Amino acid sequence: MESNESQQKQLQIELKEDVSRGVYSNLAMITHSSSEFVMDFISILPGMSKAQVASRVIMSPEHAKRLMLALQDNVAKYEHSFGVIQTGAQKGTFVPPLSDFQGEA
Repeated sequence: MESNESQQKQLQIELKEDVSRGVYSNLAMITHSSSEFVMDFISILPGMSKAQVASRVIMSPEHAKRLMLALQDNVAKYEHSFGVIQTGAQKGTFVPPLSDFQGEA
């Protein structure tokens, strides 16, 4: 009889070169409906009057919660290794108001 470990199939994940470069984002806007969460990752550059959505990720509420928990876990590990992450408000730097953004999708 084989053990459970050898019976489980391993997931192969491919990371294509163009995706592996990543996308820079310094703002994320999140909206949701009853069936999905939509996360727009945006790049705002100083002196520019227009910001661009660099990437959009759409996922189910269940996966959004899993992402939130994974981010919490990773932030805690990061802070344990490198110290507390200061947000813009804590550092006394400008943080744009989230309620005044308007955009098109």
